[in-house]
Amino acid sequence: MGRFQYWMNVSLDLRIEQVPGDDGAGEWLRIDEELHREFNARARELAMDVTGRVMYETMEEYWPRALGDTSLPDVMREYAGIWTAKPKVLVSRTRDSAGHNTRIIGGDDAIGQLATLRAGTEGTIGVGGAALATQLLRAKLLDELLLFTHPSILGFGRPLFDDYDLPVDLDLLEHKVFTQGVTMHRYAVREAVPC
Repeated sequence: MGRFQYWMNVSLDLRIEQVPGDDGAGEWLRIDEELHREFNARARELAMDVTGRVMYETMEEYWPRALGDTSLPDVMREYAGIWTAKPKVLVSRTRDSAGHNTRIIGGDDAIGQLATLRAGTEGTIGVGGAALATQLLRAKLLDELLLFTHPSILGFGRPLFDDYDLPVDLDLLEHKVFTQGVTMHRYAVREAVPC
């Protein structure tokens, strides 16, 4: 039985991008080698990644090229290797093909298909993308949040969840502090429906 874990870099006010199109590259992020090594170690342990189209296309554009870019630090090329090799599921109504060890789930029953995927997978399934994470949270299929909180207040921008206004109780499972002032919190979602 698998579990869905939503990964995200966030500001202190739980924003994931300040302006549309940041796509995880905002200047407010403090990603150094220590933090990237944490990303790499956790990504390596995932059974697979499930992402929405916007997040997938951001990753697809950058990481396959980074794999062979010797101007990049080793830690980034290592992540590129992890990302390209990891089994992935793209949730999209508009794409019908994808490379890099990716299969596509789409249509009106995407959440049902993801529930079946979760039930038939052993281990943690990384979730990327606010829209997808919001849908999983609404369906009570989101099991965990893995938040890397950067010491910045953005004041505006896209929130961690899209258009979600119901209370959600969480239990802290893990906490870690990094040298740049970034904190990692891993939470269990109390109302997640077991497989």
